[in-house]
Amino acid sequence: MLLSGAMRRLDRTLRSVADKDVIVCLVGESGSGKEVLARRIHALSPRRAERFVAINCAAIPEALFESELFGHERGAFTGASELMRGKVEAAAGGTLFLDEIGELPLGMQAKLLRFLEGLRFMRVGGTEKIHADIRLICATLRPLEDEVRRGTFRADLYYRIQGITLSLPALRERRADIAPLAAALLAELAHKHAVKAPKLTRGAIAAFQSYGWPGNVRELRNVLEHLCLLRPGRSVRATDLPPALRLAESRAENLPSAPRTLEIDLDEPLEASVDRIIQAAVALERGNRSRAADRLGIGLRTVQRKLSTSRGV
Repeated sequence: MLLSGAMRRLDRTLRSVADKDVIVCLVGESGSGKEVLARRIHALSPRRAERFVAINCAAIPEALFESELFGHERGAFTGASELMRGKVEAAAGGTLFLDEIGELPLGMQAKLLRFLEGLRFMRVGGTEKIHADIRLICATLRPLEDEVRRGTFRADLYYRIQGITLSLPALRERRADIAPLAAALLAELAHKHAVKAPKLTRGAIAAFQSYGWPGNVRELRNVLEHLCLLRPGRSVRATDLPPALRLAESRAENLPSAPRTLEIDLDEPLEASVDRIIQAAVALERGNRSRAADRLGIGLRTVQRKLSTSRGV
């Protein structure tokens, strides 16, 4: 269940584009759930009955990339003892997901662009063009326009794949989702390991919400898997968590609290009232601007701008 405003807005956008046969580019930090989002787009699309094929562009040596993507014919090179169909061919009719597309070598970028122009390719060592009707979803850690400026990503390919760009917030920017996400992951992991899911106490949940999660959802999943294996069916207190999470919670406990209600002066300018409400929300969330933005239903940038303005920055 999505609770944060950022994720609800993202989900609405995702649903509106899932059934359109357009290229989608996902931007987000490592571990933030880009492949999960790509699979959701595929599951909501008319191609859902066909295959979803994923490639991590950062994990394939440059010399093997063309063969991995487009396949090769028998005898195409030393060691090619039999015909191999590539990921593009495997995804025909379905969805091809290129994770970390910014790591794609420049030479392969040109070949990918050529394929996208007509959805036709040749296997390495082949002589006949093969048609593969795929929907492309790609993902990147950093905005690709930065890579274009650096000269590491082709501008023509960038313009070809930027049809719909969706930014996935880091977990620390959508803390309202942490508790329901943790519950869902615990159920999944408990089923995987055939154990009873541990129960997170209020203290443990508070620690989860106070922590910065540099590894995002991937790190959260690892922590929860650790708890499933070591404390199956038992209550999990903040003291049972890894040191980094315990430290985050102890720091949060030492921050001053804020009143949950404010008196509004009707003679006060509206802008000043808005500033005071935002400041109170940030204080109530113990200095966490992302949670304050979610509480108020406004964007994080609005909170940051208002705080900077009120301090004369």
